Amino acid sequence: MKSSTSKLLGIVIALQVMLLIGQWVNPPASTAQAQVPNPSERQMEMIDQLRTLNGKVDHLISVLQGGIDVRVPKSDAKK
Repeated sequence: MKSSTSKLLGIVIALQVMLLIGQWVNPPASTAQAQVPNPSERQMEMIDQLRTLNGKVDHLISVLQGGIDVRVPKSDAKK
């Protein structure tokens, strides 16, 4: 039992050493940098999205005002 525990411990230590070496040799590719948003571009994008949404709502309203034809199939009473 001691032999298997020692082997397992050796494997765990070897993996941890490999991870530490990997982090030391290959540092993170980039660091996080704050990007300052351009407020005017953001507002123009929001306005464009609102115009698109208004067009879709107008189309939905026109479809609903035109009426919807709903047909209910006759059910079998002999079931």
